[in-house]
Amino acid sequence: MDKDSSTSVNQDANSGNNDDDTSELCPGFKDVDAFVKYGLGTVVSATKASAGLPQAGDEYDFYRSFTGFQDFCESQGDNLLRCMSQIMKHHGCRSHMMNQNTLTGQEDRFDLMVDSNDAILERVGILLDEADGVNRTQGPVMPAGFQPPKIVVSSWNRKGSGSGGRSEMFRLLHAKNVARPQLKFKEKVDNSNTPFIPKIFIKPNAVKPLPSYFTNKQMHKEKPEDLDVPAALADFIHQQRTQENVVDMCAHPYQYELDHLMIPESLLSKSEPQLYKPVAETKCSFITTLEELAALNEKLCQLSEFAVDLEHHSYRSFLGITCLMQISTREEDFIIDTLELRSEMYILNEAFTDPAIVKVFHGADSDIEWLQRDFGLYVVRLFDTHQASRALNLARHSLDHLLTHFCNVASDKRYQLADWRIRPLPEEMVQYARADTHYLLYIYDCVRAQLLDFNHGQPGLLKSVWDRSRDISLKKYMKPIFTEESYLELQRKQKKSFNTQQLAAFRLLFAWRDKLARQEDESTGYVLPTHMMIKISEELPKEPQGIIACCNPVPPLVRQQVNELHLLVQQAREMPLLKAEIAAQKKKGLTPIGKNQNTLFGPHDTSRVSEGDLHHFSSDAELPEGRGLLFSDDEQKMEIDVSETSGLMAAAQITLFEETETPKSQSLSVAQRKARRIEETFENPFRMYLPSEDIHVNQNAKFDPSSKIFEISKKWKLLSVEQQQQELEAKRKAKQEAKEQAKKATVLNANNVATVRQQAAESTKGGGTKRERVSSEVGESSPKPKKKQLKCAEKTETASQDTFKPFDYSQSDLKVFAAGTRPKNNTQFDPNQQKPPKGQKSSCGPGGRSMSYLAGKSERGFRHNWPKR
Repeated sequence: MDKDSSTSVNQDANSGNNDDDTSELCPGFKDVDAFVKYGLGTVVSATKASAGLPQAGDEYDFYRSFTGFQDFCESQGDNLLRCMSQIMKHHGCRSHMMNQNTLTGQEDRFDLMVDSNDAILERVGILLDEADGVNRTQGPVMPAGFQPPKIVVSSWNRKGSGSGGRSEMFRLLHAKNVARPQLKFKEKVDNSNTPFIPKIFIKPNAVKPLPSYFTNKQMHKEKPEDLDVPAALADFIHQQRTQENVVDMCAHPYQYELDHLMIPESLLSKSEPQLYKPVAETKCSFITTLEELAALNEKLCQLSEFAVDLEHHSYRSFLGITCLMQISTREEDFIIDTLELRSEMYILNEAFTDPAIVKVFHGADSDIEWLQRDFGLYVVRLFDTHQASRALNLARHSLDHLLTHFCNVASDKRYQLADWRIRPLPEEMVQYARADTHYLLYIYDCVRAQLLDFNHGQPGLLKSVWDRSRDISLKKYMKPIFTEESYLELQRKQKKSFNTQQLAAFRLLFAWRDKLARQEDESTGYVLPTHMMIKISEELPKEPQGIIACCNPVPPLVRQQVNELHLLVQQAREMPLLKAEIAAQKKKGLTPIGKNQNTLFGPHDTSRVSEGDLHHFSSDAELPEGRGLLFSDDEQKMEIDVSETSGLMAAAQITLFEETETPKSQSLSVAQRKARRIEETFENPFRMYLPSEDIHVNQNAKFDPSSKIFEISKKWKLLSVEQQQQELEAKRKAKQEAKEQAKKATVLNANNVATVRQQAAESTKGGGTKRERVSSEVGESSPKPKKKQLKCAEKTETASQDTFKPFDYSQSDLKVFAAGTRPKNNTQFDPNQQKPPKGQKSSCGPGGRSMSYLAGKSERGFRHNWPKR
């Protein structure tokens, strides 16, 4: 329904016709509740039906293979698209859901559906807010151009009367398209990143004359050649022009007058409050021309006090605009259109700077700065009722509370955030602006009398309010200057903690917002609100759509510059994170860091070790140290007592290119020779780079840069291919000879082993004595001399005749277990061999040797002496 139809429906409902009770809301539905109940049931059933459809994937592909299912899906899909198009068309959205390209049709339909859902849900939210009596849009209340405003009936704009009668209706004011008043200004708005230069060039009521810099109006004006100067040179040009007048520019023009301002006795004494005239009986003048402004200035100069207030707009301007000035006297009210008279407002300096005239403001902290910035106006003899309210310790210090407390007037603050740029001003806004100053002079009389009564008639408290008001008059307008550290102040105010990447994004977005706001003459809140900028900095979206998703609603300039913003976010994402920030992110993530049990991850990794766990090496401590040997055959051995040293100093020596040498003097057993052959199969990979005694090197290769010899050095030579082949053949022959010798030794040992029956027959010859050890005949086939064999036989015969004695372990030599040693005496324990008497050598069989006990001569420990079956 449109607004007219809704109005007619409400009027019919108020008329009280009996037909309204029997009329139906929709065909088939008696009231809204029935319609909602039916609609909810339909939605629930549709949701259940959709859940029963085949899931996307193999299941859907299987059903899709049937022609009947495919035709059914296409027909139902067309019906759904047709219904969606009708709904979108009903709500004024794009509804081309059926006519789409086959390639990009699905994406286009999805975009249309998302846009339509946003529009419909937004409209639903607005209607629900209107029904609840809450206006959540927070948009400025503005009239719709020159069109007559429409009456909207709702609960939120209905003012109830105290008697309970019919409610009074207000008009809802809209102004979506307002012409920018900055385009009509005679002086261009200066949004450059330079300090503010006061606009004053004439100083009325001056005790100290104005500096020469301000008196020259031609110098103050912007030169024509400066219009095309890039913004990057603005600071340099400003410094060159003003380097001789910096002191004069920074000083307040009326600093001397305000410092020597004396308060007369008449302002410190008590006087009877003069009651205000009713608003209906007071004349109100709207001043829009220079002649009317000059006439107003003459009237104000003849008065002893007047009240002043300003209406300001800051949302669609970088520095802000003063749109309206209200001045009230005891007899008359004036409203000045400062947008039209912006360049001529300096005329009022004659009355504003007169110390004999009291200028009454309420909360003049911002008004003083706005007057200096836009008009070059300064105030002398200011009285701030806000400071008086604070001195009186009132419950609240707002103008609304003062009007209620002193005048019993209920102010309407609905237009406090209205857009005061709109012209012509509607009557409601004119009355609101007029009420701000109409009662202010009476409040001034009342608070001045109460200040004297509160202090028992002494003027001390009243004088303190005059002093505070004078301090407010001394305030100077400071232009917002962008620096490299400006973003830090905003971050501290927001109390946000960012990591390195987030802080870099916040810094880049802050600089982009400030630069674009100055160029377009828009507020930073309009370009990119602070909470949206923080959201983007925290999320760091990877795609431009993510930036749009962080803004709700999306600012117009953000939508236009989304690609540039995406580049800034990408630049911030490339910043490296600190070590602590990486640890913090892992702690918040899914893979927390576990502490290793070992304090050191490596022999030289001390990054996770406390200082107390490390060894302290002082310069005075003398530690043993050895000279490092590089590619040397001579090793230096150091005898160091490890217990006396706090740290180990290892001598550096590289043995990568050295080959282990085995002593050739000792005779090797079969097993040792086999182990040696296995070791020889593992060739040194760096053998080709080692020098050899018999080398064949081409002389031309030494000077050829492409050869390997030239690359390494002159000392390191490559072996020729022929020499390598000869070495391989020699190794192959040596291996074959070693195998043949091992086979021969194995056959001889196997043939000379005595059987168990032979050993038992020989043991019974002793006539019931203990079993004697039988000497093996393996020695006969041994290549050793026969004298040694006879000695071993004699030793066995004498050992059998002695009585058995237990082995004394206390006299054993444990060095038998050391590898590579060869003890002189056989101290190995053998239960079949008794300890020989002193002076005799131990018996030993010349058979094979054991790998475990190299020094032992027992024949029972070798597998070749085992009896054959």
